[in-house]
Amino acid sequence: MLGDVVETLACPHCGADLAGDAAGLRCTAGHSFDVARQGYVNLLTGTGSTGTADTAAMVAARVDFLGAGHYDRLGDTLAAACAGEVPGVLVDVGAGTGHHLARVLDALAERRGLALDISKYALRRAARAHPRMGAAVCDAWRPLPVRGGAAARVLNVFAPRNPPELHRILAADGTLIVAAPTPRHLGELVPALDLLQVDPDKQERIDAKLAPWFTVRARETVTWTMALDHAAVAGVVAMGPSAWHTDPDLLRARIAALADPLAVTASISVSVYDPVRRLPNC
Repeated sequence: MLGDVVETLACPHCGADLAGDAAGLRCTAGHSFDVARQGYVNLLTGTGSTGTADTAAMVAARVDFLGAGHYDRLGDTLAAACAGEVPGVLVDVGAGTGHHLARVLDALAERRGLALDISKYALRRAARAHPRMGAAVCDAWRPLPVRGGAAARVLNVFAPRNPPELHRILAADGTLIVAAPTPRHLGELVPALDLLQVDPDKQERIDAKLAPWFTVRARETVTWTMALDHAAVAGVVAMGPSAWHTDPDLLRARIAALADPLAVTASISVSVYDPVRRLPNC
């Protein structure tokens, strides 16, 4: 619930602490924010853009696909990476429906979580995904509405990364956990359905972007095989970035030509980063 993480939130306009109740939040400078009836708070400033936010259709596809357990192996890996006694909340930046964060919270009793995403459709789900989870709309490329050092762990699963902000909100002894697809991910579907391909150098680019603020502590590539029927294949396409680039009629025809079910590879790199104690002069 939002009340469990209010003390973690900061005003997106002035950075002051937020306080309030289920009706709304307010900072000491007088900026106020209504809490939606679904339980999330919109902290997106006027300069934020929702042009790339998950649509209602993408969110529905994600709920169905993740709810079927196809990515449970990833959730278990994230939970193991989040274990530890560092004080603070677990903040998922780009949390979507909150599915992965909820699975982590299920595994870690007494922990609280904050789901951040730019899609109000996703956060309607995230706000109710777990009793110890709150949800707030924000833009990952802008200053995050989180107090400095408030996060024991920051999760980033298939989502944008703003290194200075991730570093600012993370506790000095906390960790950043990034999950990203490898080039093998959905390898059986990419050529057959003409989906977007994962850059072979994606992990190196992530490391390079994070390098001024974070150092790699550990990395694990989690790989498993999913048995996907045609509905699940359509769902995994509809919930991801390829949804923006596929023709629905052509996609249906291509899916119909696949085996049913089809063995599909899931391959995800899960990296644990420590924050750099002193940032280089810029």
